[in-house]
Amino acid sequence: MKLKKLMVLTAACSMVLSITACGSNTANNGGNAAATNAPADNGGANNAGTDSGNAAAGDIVPEDGASLIVWESKEERPFTEEIAKRFTAKYNVPVKIEEVAGPDQVTKLTQDGPSGLAADVINIPHDNLGKAASASLVLPNDIFAEQTKADNTEASIVGSTFEGELYGYPRAAETYALYYNKSLVKEAPKSFDDVLAFSKTFTDKSKNKYGIMWEVGNLYYNYLFIASTGGYLFGDNGTNKDDIGLNNEGAIEGLNTFAKLKEALPIKSGDINADIKRSLFNSGDVAMDITGPWELAGYKEALGDNLGIAPVPTVAGKTAVTFSGIKIYAVNSFSQYPNAAKLYAHFATSKESQLELNKIIGSVPTNKEALEDPQIKDDPYVSAFAEQAKNSQPMPSIPEMGNVWSPVNAALPEIWDKDVDPKVAMDKAVQQIKDLNNGTSAQ
Repeated sequence: MKLKKLMVLTAACSMVLSITACGSNTANNGGNAAATNAPADNGGANNAGTDSGNAAAGDIVPEDGASLIVWESKEERPFTEEIAKRFTAKYNVPVKIEEVAGPDQVTKLTQDGPSGLAADVINIPHDNLGKAASASLVLPNDIFAEQTKADNTEASIVGSTFEGELYGYPRAAETYALYYNKSLVKEAPKSFDDVLAFSKTFTDKSKNKYGIMWEVGNLYYNYLFIASTGGYLFGDNGTNKDDIGLNNEGAIEGLNTFAKLKEALPIKSGDINADIKRSLFNSGDVAMDITGPWELAGYKEALGDNLGIAPVPTVAGKTAVTFSGIKIYAVNSFSQYPNAAKLYAHFATSKESQLELNKIIGSVPTNKEALEDPQIKDDPYVSAFAEQAKNSQPMPSIPEMGNVWSPVNAALPEIWDKDVDPKVAMDKAVQQIKDLNNGTSAQ
């Protein structure tokens, strides 16, 4: 069964894109998670007198002697360094930043949480939430639940929720769009047929020049060739692990378009990575790039007024449907300072904090008031991502999502590098996913 149109439209129309970051400059205070096998009580020691789910920031105070550790990616650290300074100044709670890539944080929390070595606050893609919540690694967003729901977009709340329980504190949403160099491409292509036509006049492998480049071996970027023509990942709004639509008729139609695009990008999938692509786009040797808002600041600096951003071109005549994700904070259930951690997560996702995130990183907020701010509405680049977000689908957050990446990321290079029939490659990947879902725990 396909992802239901109502879910897609409701979630996608409220989505916006972004990357996020967290950091601080305070002294190392060691691991803050309690060295115990029992998670902290939801709400902590100092919650007396608060109404769960409807508290304001003034209704909760940090524990005596509280200090926090926050995990954050290297790329997104500048934002958190600023927010952590503000938080410490207001609440007198030191914050230490440790650099851990977002997709690695739940795995690290699984290992380090019970032993007391993990961060108090983590920052993860929403599709990792199911794994963390089902293992009781994170606390519900209980104290600020009603305010969080009122302040943020519907899609970001969906992404922050697992099995009906709000866990996350959403701070940004993201998808990808088409970057293009206006000095090379006068008008953004409307279809991938247009991309091929342009590339025939521009691509020259001997000179390392290509009409378009994207990470062709990565499901995240190539989901558009599955979903745009009727494929899907899991049925029942991304919750049914036994209904996989990666190899249905629609998915194969789109993947046939994917395979044809090797004419525009005649190199092996393994020869493309973010650093190579970024360098070639900045130098003018790649005319178009499909990527997310995390590249915006650097590309603006490199290309200036020649930078353009547009929705992804159509696939086989169908509007491109991209993956979208929510970046969320969550509080470690083993934290010694759950009050302080919840307060930090709430503070770092306020309207003001999300606007600061946009200013420093180039993100688009999930906070509804921030979205209406001129800083966001008058930005042509952010607006382009927001337009693409209207036609995006949130990644499933069930634990079995972890079983999808490796099989599909192996199938895509088979199609691209070895000309394996898309149906054959995806049938194999789907069977591997089913075996993982039914025979082993989610990875």
